[in-house]
Amino acid sequence: MKEKELIQIIKSTLNSEYIGDDCAYLKDLGIVISQDSLVEDVHFSLDYTTPYQLGWKSAAVNISDICASGAKPKYLTISLSLPNKVNESFVKEFYQGAKSVSNDVEIVGGDITGSDKIYISVCAIGLTNGRKISSRSNAKVGYKVIVSGEHGNSAEGLRLLQKGILTPEKFVRAHLMPVPQIDFSEYLAKNADFDYAMMDTSDGLADALIQIANSSGVAIKIDTSKIPHDTSLNMETVLYGGEDYGLVAAIPSEFACSYPVIGEVIAGAGLIIDGQKFVNIDNKLYNHFEEKNEN
Repeated sequence: MKEKELIQIIKSTLNSEYIGDDCAYLKDLGIVISQDSLVEDVHFSLDYTTPYQLGWKSAAVNISDICASGAKPKYLTISLSLPNKVNESFVKEFYQGAKSVSNDVEIVGGDITGSDKIYISVCAIGLTNGRKISSRSNAKVGYKVIVSGEHGNSAEGLRLLQKGILTPEKFVRAHLMPVPQIDFSEYLAKNADFDYAMMDTSDGLADALIQIANSSGVAIKIDTSKIPHDTSLNMETVLYGGEDYGLVAAIPSEFACSYPVIGEVIAGAGLIIDGQKFVNIDNKLYNHFEEKNEN
């Protein structure tokens, strides 16, 4: 069982036009909306995550989804299911962390229930006024592919944390406290007068690229030497590590911007990495329904 297969079942069962991108774009309301969940011992461990860091990450990963749409992150609701081991100070620190990600995003409600371990579910809402909203199906032949943020750092941070290693801090912080790419998103959404494709790299850079390619009915060709990354990391980690929460976009080649260009959109199908073609990379990606350790 794979997450993408379940999403396809849900999409076909509901027959909904809104399911498929990082956010549902409710044009009649002028908003986008998204929801993500984090589960203790699947997505995080309290062995090396503080309540503040957990609150930060819970908010940040949902704000990242809003950024991937091009909308302005504005509101969050947070539902917590908590076991008896959790005390009042945990809750206070958690919300302090969640609140600190962005001064422009307000936490406006949620729910609290009891449970056997910590479950977190966050709903994020973004405003679309004055912005061009993206879709992963908007990549066109001739577009260039740009990215924001370094890739591979979070996966390396997780590897270190699982070994009890807290340095280099750069990698550990990238995993525990990712930074949503708000400026990148805003620049594109406010300046675009064209259709464009954009996704965050929560499940890995390569996964975002092949999803855009498949949804758009094109191929994406990339040069790994152009991908921003720490040179100490191997390219497998950079491409498939996940949880960096950078953004990748396919935009017209004539659109001027200062962000790194890592490739181009061409006719065909799949993902071409340094000349090698892939039509399916699922075996390289994390599967929530097979693994029990954090990713």
